[in-house]
Amino acid sequence: MIRSMTGYGKAEATLATGKVTVEIRTLNGKSADINIKSQLLPKDKELAVRKKLADRLVRGTIDLYLTYEPNAVDAAKPINGELVKAYLGQLEGLVGGLDTSIILSAILRFPDIMDAKKNDVIDEGNWPLVDAALDTALDQLETFRAQEGEALYADVTARVQRILDLYDEVEKREGERIETVKARLLKNLEELQQKPDPLRFEQELIFYLEKYDINEEKVRLRQHCKYFMETIDGEPYPGKKLGFIIQEMGREINTTGSKANHALIQQLVVRMKDELEKIREQSMNIL
Repeated sequence: MIRSMTGYGKAEATLATGKVTVEIRTLNGKSADINIKSQLLPKDKELAVRKKLADRLVRGTIDLYLTYEPNAVDAAKPINGELVKAYLGQLEGLVGGLDTSIILSAILRFPDIMDAKKNDVIDEGNWPLVDAALDTALDQLETFRAQEGEALYADVTARVQRILDLYDEVEKREGERIETVKARLLKNLEELQQKPDPLRFEQELIFYLEKYDINEEKVRLRQHCKYFMETIDGEPYPGKKLGFIIQEMGREINTTGSKANHALIQQLVVRMKDELEKIREQSMNIL
């Protein structure tokens, strides 16, 4: 069964100092475009994480988010006492006589007063917990992709069948189209007050209609539709190939329209084009 390139997965890793949340979001893309949107991931783990994402997800725009929520004790950042004393001395010299508590209150709002120095959140000791959360998020995302894939499969295969049904309607109108062309030619000859030789007229009519024959288009379109179904049913990642098949299907439908020379057949061709465009849009999200 096919899978969508759209997906979402989320998992948490509980560490001694707090909680790391792993989120992965994917959208359609031509290749594996991986974006790590966090500073928490250790640099020495980045290549391995990218490889895991590419191997598991194959293709798409892939965004990885890591967020950290510290425990209450760990969340209390230590104050840089030496820096507070330095600021306090400078400010008292500038605004002598001002209440020290007011100066101190202002200093504590300075962004560099809270000591940001601490060990990295993710280290070798707790990396297995984060790595396991990454695997869980990937499992959820793949489940999401599979569910979306079922809906995509039902939609595009139904539309392929609709195109075939519409072409059956075109086929039913072929005899009517020939009679319409023949009647129009005779009318034009009457307006010109010409009386052609019946045998010669039939020969010219046959030659004329050969230019508008759609048997080849009919055969090729049905072959393309069959190949579409074989590909979507038989390949694990058919998305790119389906795009090429859709191009060929469009070529045969367009040629049929240019040769139609019949109002109702033209309407059927427009409906086929509409179905094919919806297939094209949906197939862009098939893995």
